[in-house]
Amino acid sequence: MAAVTTNDENAVRRRVPVQERSRERVERILDAASAIVQRAGVEALTTRLIATQAKIPVASLYQYFSDRDAVLLALVERDMAEMDAQVADDLAALTSYSVGAIVETTMRAFVKVYHRRPAFMEIWVRGRSNQAIYDYGREHNRRTAAAVLEFVQGLGIARDTLTTAVAEFAVEAGDRAFQLAFETDLRGDDFLIDEGIALVTSYLERYATPEGISGVPA
Repeated sequence: MAAVTTNDENAVRRRVPVQERSRERVERILDAASAIVQRAGVEALTTRLIATQAKIPVASLYQYFSDRDAVLLALVERDMAEMDAQVADDLAALTSYSVGAIVETTMRAFVKVYHRRPAFMEIWVRGRSNQAIYDYGREHNRRTAAAVLEFVQGLGIARDTLTTAVAEFAVEAGDRAFQLAFETDLRGDDFLIDEGIALVTSYLERYATPEGISGVPA
């Protein structure tokens, strides 16, 4: 058994599957839950409905997830892992690195995954009353900020004044902009997406070196 670590003493717990057959069943459960959320919203989700959608006995679901909140958290974890992979792939494809290019590439990578996983934003916008999801999201934002900070510092395109606090504020601001952009439309409001990217870019460029503005070869 493995526990999800959060600050909530009542944090959900779930079994981590080892065998391929078990992993496939967990994916079926998550895909079923995602389809329900996309179709009917977070509040419609129940373990019985998930099991019905996945075509498995509800008892089988409870072998892996303690309740529907554990399923929701697992969905968020899966989708955020996909975002991290998309960011890494898209940054690796750049031929020049500037603060602006890194910010835009990172944020648009997230949007790509939001479009592939439309249930994610439904959960993220309306599921944060789940303490485990809220805590996991904040921790992911901190990890994203740390990764971006390490990346730009390694390239030598950020001033010493670009601190952890600055990077974390930028990520939280971008996260909030995307919440607004996807609040009523799972495809996102293009204007708000663009404005969110422009806002975070202009904020972080205050901490860039001249090379961080003009760009350095990848």
